[in-house]
Amino acid sequence: MAARLIDGKALAAGILERVRLQRAALAGRPLRLVSLYVGDDVASAVYIRNQKRACERMEIRFDLEHLPTSTSENDLVERLHQLNDDEGVTGIILQRPLPPHMRQLRLQAKIHPDKDVEGLNPANIGSIVYGVPKLVPCTALSAVRCLKSTGIALRGADVVMIGHSEVVGKPIAFLMLNEFATCTVCHVATQDLAVKTRHADVIFTAVGKPGIVTGDMVKPGAVVVDIGIRQVAQTGPDGRPLLGPDGAPLQRLCGDADFESVAAVAGWITPVPGGVGPVTVAMLVHNTVLAARMQQGLAIEPALA
Repeated sequence: MAARLIDGKALAAGILERVRLQRAALAGRPLRLVSLYVGDDVASAVYIRNQKRACERMEIRFDLEHLPTSTSENDLVERLHQLNDDEGVTGIILQRPLPPHMRQLRLQAKIHPDKDVEGLNPANIGSIVYGVPKLVPCTALSAVRCLKSTGIALRGADVVMIGHSEVVGKPIAFLMLNEFATCTVCHVATQDLAVKTRHADVIFTAVGKPGIVTGDMVKPGAVVVDIGIRQVAQTGPDGRPLLGPDGAPLQRLCGDADFESVAAVAGWITPVPGGVGPVTVAMLVHNTVLAARMQQGLAIEPALA
């Protein structure tokens, strides 16, 4: 069996077209997304560029506030209060990771739930638990949207979620429960991971550990949604690292799944890159337009409808 690819770029394009219509229905109201970036994390910088590009296509103003690592937590809280009170601000993003002296949970809780376009305020996480999701964490939303694009029935399906983070693993688990799927959450203390995955109709993996899922761990025909992403060295046929013209090791992006062996068994699989990533950026734009509609008291359309 050769798995069919879940094309994240095509899926994202469809989502953005749908969002474009919702954006047009706001009758020209200006939308503004403010991104707070503390420090100089390289991965965050790449994500920010993608966010800005997607917002510009939707005529959403994107303002980046780059703060030094030395910024105090209290100063950042004060800035969040100012943005919450600013009626010209539609949404707020707090880029991760934050410097070690800052507490993620405290800061996310300071963002008003209706401006929390990343869906990480405890109130928005709680809405998923109660089965009435509004602003859902973008990566979790993206992964489930990739799964739904396959058209497989989720009611009664066996799902394994590898990873239990507050941003991805736990929200996905509750979203699956809301679909009446049976979800097993695995993590660093899980024993016999392969025993769990071999019975799963759907596998989500989000731990950033290349090769943690291999073909012999997958049920034939299962859907594998690979959320993990990491740069690894490129190697030649002899196993030695490949070097660029400047003598530096060449790098490539890969996910958690051993793509070739898993694709030979699975029914569907997301590639890395080109799978969950593009859809995540599209979902950020979706959440921004959704936030604007909520703030105007307009009806909202669930992203997973």
